[in-house]
Amino acid sequence: MTFTICTAEQRSPEWFQSRVGRVTGSKASCVLAVIKSGEAAERRNYRAQLVVERLTGLPQGDDFVNDAMEWGIQQEANAFAAYEALSGSLVRRTGFLSATDQMVGCSLDGDIDNFKGILELKCPKSATHLEYLKLPIETVPTRHVPQMAHNLWVSGAEWCDFVSYDPRFPPELQMFCRRYYRDDIAQKSYELAVSLFLGEVDRDVADLRKKMAVPA
Repeated sequence: MTFTICTAEQRSPEWFQSRVGRVTGSKASCVLAVIKSGEAAERRNYRAQLVVERLTGLPQGDDFVNDAMEWGIQQEANAFAAYEALSGSLVRRTGFLSATDQMVGCSLDGDIDNFKGILELKCPKSATHLEYLKLPIETVPTRHVPQMAHNLWVSGAEWCDFVSYDPRFPPELQMFCRRYYRDDIAQKSYELAVSLFLGEVDRDVADLRKKMAVPA
């Protein structure tokens, strides 16, 4: 997959605008959400969001920042430094990647060695960090797998390092790091799910334009 890079700072107006109408990594779990009958609410709501963005050209995501998110933002620089010290790798802040052939994209926390690897960095609540520390060896948090798989797909990277950082813990427990590798079989399944989802978004937009006689 080829892409262009928006280098605007995350959460800036330019960054939000670059995401308009595109499936992003942070919403990958919504695309995959299923229930026994009908359409899962998360999937339906996200599909409606993208339809509105396509029709208005304006971002519709929630940019609210709570105390926990603010803490994470404040700790990002320290977390990057801790990861670089642990891994011995320099991390490049990449920005938002917009695919050139599909309406998808992703905001990477960083890439390593020109997209050989990518980074998914979290500075969560201490209780969440503790959950990660208790995971078995070589296990990544399942809740973040869709996002990492999406970001690997868009970026073309071979692996993603998932990092949780909490300086409130003793030094030896402040960093949790697990590597998640691209799975080509799972990747094909995910690509199909996104393709079907985007097809539904396209049809919704086309139907509404036709109904309201709005020029395409």
